[in-house]
Amino acid sequence: MINAAYLHIPFCEHICHYCDFNKVFLKGQPVDDYLEALDQEMKMTLLEFPTQSLKTIFVGGGTPTSLNEQQLYRFCESISLNLPKAEEYEFTFEANPGDLKSEKLQILKDAGVNRISLGVQTFNEDLLKKIGRVHKAKDVYQTIENAKKIGFENISVDLIFSLPTQTIEDFKESLIEAFSLDIPHFSAYSLIIEPKTVFYNLLKKGKLPTPGEDVEASMYEMLMEQMEKHGFNQYEISNFSRPGFESRHNLTYWNNEYYYGFGAGAHSYLNGRRRSNSGPLKKYIDQINNHTLPILEDHQVTKEEQMEEEMFLGLRKTKGVSIAHFFEKFGQDPLVLFANELSDLVEKQWIEISDGNIYLTKKGRLLGNEVFQAFLGVI
Repeated sequence: MINAAYLHIPFCEHICHYCDFNKVFLKGQPVDDYLEALDQEMKMTLLEFPTQSLKTIFVGGGTPTSLNEQQLYRFCESISLNLPKAEEYEFTFEANPGDLKSEKLQILKDAGVNRISLGVQTFNEDLLKKIGRVHKAKDVYQTIENAKKIGFENISVDLIFSLPTQTIEDFKESLIEAFSLDIPHFSAYSLIIEPKTVFYNLLKKGKLPTPGEDVEASMYEMLMEQMEKHGFNQYEISNFSRPGFESRHNLTYWNNEYYYGFGAGAHSYLNGRRRSNSGPLKKYIDQINNHTLPILEDHQVTKEEQMEEEMFLGLRKTKGVSIAHFFEKFGQDPLVLFANELSDLVEKQWIEISDGNIYLTKKGRLLGNEVFQAFLGVI
């Protein structure tokens, strides 16, 4: 059953120094042609892989709210016409603080969007400049105030830590500001320096002073401590929410469930097939105009791969992997299948096994990637 859809808007008015997502400068781009191609891709894909209803829709980027009001209205209408929503659904739009004026918020609200995810990253003005963000801290407060006035309650904020020159005190101050917003969800990630970014080039030249692994670990420990202290449950390695406000869309990925991916460079997982779309805009639009799906790669996931994915994706969740659910899904016992790996990880005190679940310890959360790698290519 396919219950989720991701849609990608690749346009940005500014490119951040750390971003390696599929994106392009907005100016001079064929935005209307792209939206038409997206509409066609939805129609074509749902003919091949139909669904009754979607429990979650997530629009990311790029910057989806870089679309003007007319384009945003047209795009939302296209989603409504093509994607059937369940009675209880979560519909998220990513946005930058400052981009989201009241007119755009109203268009989203009228279209049934019920969750906003804001890329805040830090409240430190100097750090915002260093990482290539153009919003100011005051834009965050204003955007959230506007969103609440229009009726949005489910608002999430993204934060990044271990930024160049960032101190533990800087990060703590950002968290204090974040908690003052009175919102129900936060995502917080450590900076990963990816190839083809401004930061990667600076790092290669020795011009990027990062805090280092020890400071990064201290920041993460403080993050977990502060979130718990302020009533936010850590339900996944990087995600914290008040009860009932967990991101249902992201749980689709961590539960290793099927989802549509629409747009240039988008990924999907449909009936056992993992697909990725062409990234360049022209190629994506041309393929759609030639009445073919814009598929770059198409991989049939073997049962062995599915079981490995179930482990390393599921372990991202605080409650971890349910042994009973794993057996129900695959007809195999993960305690037998991964006996050696689990024994080693328990001995290192990186995971625990109790109450029918396999899950990361607090120590294991600090070393998540090493834990996940233990399950790759095992079977």
